[in-house]
Amino acid sequence: MKEPVYNFGAGPAMLPIPVMEKIQREWLDYQGMGVSIIEISHRAKEFVAVLNAAQDLFRELTGLPDNYRILFVHGGARMQFAALPLNFAGRVPGKKCLYVETGNFAQLAAREAQNFCSVETIASSAESDYDRIPDMTNVAIPQDAAYLHITGNNTIYGTRWNRFPETGAVPLIADMTSELLSRQIDYNQFGVVYAGLQKNLGPSGMAMVIVREDLLGFVSQQTPSLLNYTQCDKDNSLTNTTNTFAVYVIKLVLEWLKDQGGVAAIEKLNEQKAARLYQVIDDGDFYRGIAQCEHRSIMNVSFKLRTEELDAQFLIEADAIGLYALKGHRNVGGIRASIYNPMPLSGVEKLATFMEEFARKNS
Repeated sequence: MKEPVYNFGAGPAMLPIPVMEKIQREWLDYQGMGVSIIEISHRAKEFVAVLNAAQDLFRELTGLPDNYRILFVHGGARMQFAALPLNFAGRVPGKKCLYVETGNFAQLAAREAQNFCSVETIASSAESDYDRIPDMTNVAIPQDAAYLHITGNNTIYGTRWNRFPETGAVPLIADMTSELLSRQIDYNQFGVVYAGLQKNLGPSGMAMVIVREDLLGFVSQQTPSLLNYTQCDKDNSLTNTTNTFAVYVIKLVLEWLKDQGGVAAIEKLNEQKAARLYQVIDDGDFYRGIAQCEHRSIMNVSFKLRTEELDAQFLIEADAIGLYALKGHRNVGGIRASIYNPMPLSGVEKLATFMEEFARKNS
């Protein structure tokens, strides 16, 4: 490439260039074995070493307490929408599973869960078109509920939870697909955290699930074995032939993140990247942000221009200079810049400069 192309796609998203270069170098000959990582058995000692190293790196980078288990599971985050009630609704048979609706994927999670348990949506920001996180101050959380589910970062609308709800004895479950490892969190606040790989972790099609040990063992008898977290934990995520390549990439991404200084360092950089774009959006009335200021995501910056025609022209000109995949989600329209961990500051700066120039030309 003569000029770099910056991929602002929401997912599958860009991977760090050093990671892709290492994949390329090792593709035909993994560590002198003479075969590719995608050719060796998932039970081979070389792959089990990769699997265990990925778990160890995640614990090191996050400070994950010892009483949490790390699972690599099939189907991405959306498969977990069904797995969650199958694994945890049985903690308190006959009781409700609670959901907070903050956007499309939160809505889909609740809808899927209804096939397996009684669901109650206890808070929603639907009335304001999901431009904020609902105020939970006066929301009563029944302490006999099986769990409370939230979506930590809302990719489509560009909102996130800046303060997680206090749930008492009710396990808090968070879908962190679009923000895992982007900021420091206290995992002790959660019973379960899960994430599809395709934003900050690796290729699409799989998910990481982090489960507090005391929540395992309540799985419904009707649960398919590959959705059974207790079985998955017992088998060290090798109940069947896992996606060995995806786990390998996770390990490389975690190594890269460690080289960047870890989660604290990447959070600081992510805040800097987001602030640069929001500064342009807030400087005048040419651009209009989708999310309310106090609820803005640092991973997904969603905004619109004055007209749909300007939106379309913006996308054409941006793509022509290597600013790729900026089209907003069909539910919202406009523009969406997904600036996950691998997005360099240079990419954000190029986009911000383009936005400033586009506004000057078209005001």
